[in-house]
Amino acid sequence: MGEMREPLRDLIECGLPQALEVMGERWSFMILRASFNGLKHFEEFLSELGIARNILSNRLAKLVDHGILKREPCADDRRKIEYRLTSKGFDLLPAMIALRQWGQKYGSDFVAEDPVLVDEADRLPIGPVSILSHDGRILGPMDLNMISRADIGRRSDGTMSEPAEGLKRGDVVDLEAARKAAAG
Repeated sequence: MGEMREPLRDLIECGLPQALEVMGERWSFMILRASFNGLKHFEEFLSELGIARNILSNRLAKLVDHGILKREPCADDRRKIEYRLTSKGFDLLPAMIALRQWGQKYGSDFVAEDPVLVDEADRLPIGPVSILSHDGRILGPMDLNMISRADIGRRSDGTMSEPAEGLKRGDVVDLEAARKAAAG
């Protein structure tokens, strides 16, 4: 994957170990999935997930401490607490979908997804989570490289590139054309 390697022993300089410190175990992901599905109350998580009370309490506290969920009093009963996703929590949605798709593709048993995650506009299943370039091109493993931060934008021939405007919410990427371009 390129000219440089990440310093694998230096855990502080990489976001992956930091993310795993917060989310790196099954129950945190299951609570997050339940939150994306609209669960908000401790008892809902407890009954829907089949998780032990002490583990649930511990994981919810950790997710709150890391700003992924926030605790708020219920509007109708201020004595009850709701756990709501923060913007930091919502930013984990692409990772959750990517893991779900990977599990569906490579899990030991075929998973017939029901209900199906769809695009609200046309109600068709979402496409695979992809790695996109700054301008929206779909990238594969051979398109990736590791470089020094000081060399961002410097092409291998020494010329400099400028970032494109990139994709915005609602922009359309022609997945079939991108797959053909990557294959050929």
